[in-house]
Amino acid sequence: MAKDTGPSYDDLATAFRHQNFDPLYFFFGEETFLIDELQELLVDQALEPHQHDFNLDVVYGSEAEASEVIGLCQGFPAGAERRVVIVREFEKLENNRQFKTYAEQPNPRAIVLLACTEKPNLSAHPYRALKEHATWSEFESPYDNEMPGWIQDYLNGQGYEIEPKGLQMLADYVGTDLQRAASEIEKLITFAGDRTRLTADDVLDASGQTREFNVFELQSAIGEGRHTDAERIAGRILQQASNPQGEAIMIVIMLGRYFDKLWKLQTPDAQRKNKYDLASLIGVPPFFVEEYKQAAQQYNRSSIADAYSALLAADYELKGGSSRDASLILTLLLRRLLPPKSRPVPG
Repeated sequence: MAKDTGPSYDDLATAFRHQNFDPLYFFFGEETFLIDELQELLVDQALEPHQHDFNLDVVYGSEAEASEVIGLCQGFPAGAERRVVIVREFEKLENNRQFKTYAEQPNPRAIVLLACTEKPNLSAHPYRALKEHATWSEFESPYDNEMPGWIQDYLNGQGYEIEPKGLQMLADYVGTDLQRAASEIEKLITFAGDRTRLTADDVLDASGQTREFNVFELQSAIGEGRHTDAERIAGRILQQASNPQGEAIMIVIMLGRYFDKLWKLQTPDAQRKNKYDLASLIGVPPFFVEEYKQAAQQYNRSSIADAYSALLAADYELKGGSSRDASLILTLLLRRLLPPKSRPVPG
């Protein structure tokens, strides 16, 4: 049975754009970027800019008390059709249990949005009452294989498109962090200037890497067992970086995502699936699947587990657990990440 998470972001955004508002909204979940986007859209669509002074209140739960906030919610608009009250960090609002009664009979002349920065105990009041009476939605972080679609939709919504290779590179670069994805997209649009079609080169330029020396070429070199190329690419990336330590940490993160894909391809039936099913499984366009399949065949579950162990150790060292410089840490890491048959023999 599918998990009930309430109306989707798209459904809520469409309703707001069509001026279809409910008197009370209750949003929660770990993906706060979507909640922030909906808050901004709600204010933009529900009120004219000149109405904000008297009809908009944005309150932080850690800085308020429930009876005070309920007073704001029960107020009537001044010179406008409605008033808007946003309560951020609702879970931190002192005595917020008082909203049980408000949820049962909200002010019809107000639009109230209560937003939690985490998932609360939905079996306890006021959250149980809010889930029963308010329009509620839970926002969870997307899966890796959902990110390319999200990025493409986000770009299309701003009038841009991106070539498939650039899309995959960007998805790998940002992971499942929607706030980071939006920031990187903004950076890409700046790089593109008047162009509305973004390319893989734009993604590399925005990340400060080059066409020949970048983490995506590094991934290919590792998967193909090209030890010398892998060391050369990693070394050049660090030389080009303004912050080698930070760049090395990002390389480790992205290589972790690369091995996540290879791990998913280790299941007994993975190699028998068609490229479209595999593309959905690992979250890449179909024409990239063959490269990942070939790399996955060079590993087994034991060697990928060893790769994860090496990545964790490198991450620990780079974040202060060692006095060795970033270049040496990466060099030692790469030797453990190569396919077993391609690893250099210790001298």
